[in-house]
Amino acid sequence: MAFGRSSPPVDWLVVGLGNPGAQYDGTPHNVGFQVLAELARRWDLPKAKDKYAGRFAEGRSTPPGVVPGGPRVAVLAPQTFMNDSGRSVGPARGALKLDLDRVLVIHDEIDLPFGEVRVRLGGGLAGHNGLKSLKAHLGSPDFARVRIGVGRPDSTDPELVAAHVLGKWRQGRDEVDALVGAAADAAERLVRGDTEL
Repeated sequence: MAFGRSSPPVDWLVVGLGNPGAQYDGTPHNVGFQVLAELARRWDLPKAKDKYAGRFAEGRSTPPGVVPGGPRVAVLAPQTFMNDSGRSVGPARGALKLDLDRVLVIHDEIDLPFGEVRVRLGGGLAGHNGLKSLKAHLGSPDFARVRIGVGRPDSTDPELVAAHVLGKWRQGRDEVDALVGAAADAAERLVRGDTEL
């Protein structure tokens, strides 16, 4: 009888970054939560439960009406505030026994123009406090990312930048919905293995 390492209960941990609380709904900084909600809807996941200091659900990344058998996924929306996201994601990843490149983090990116979506593995943190917290708790920045362009204000003043990402979207609902959809598409392709990192 072989006593090898048991396989993880899921294939991917998909994390959406944001801040808890109604005052942060509809802000660029919470676009990770919006995309996570769209993925949970597409995959018909069960209602999220409080776990790992976040809202957690798991299931298959198979849209309803499609032959079952897609990758197994867990989705997590940390409820720790953005700057302390690692306190939620670290224990979830540990419990799920996933390699770091099987953690997918969906987050806002002010260094990309509004509407642009990019996927990558690892890389710099670009001053993003949520990513800094994840690196601290995961021990490395080498997790997969869907970076969602929310644009940057015409200033480097930290207060103006904070007002930009924590204020309501300046774009119309249709534009924001299209951005959320594009980011969810990118995440789905990555989970299915259709995207090279």
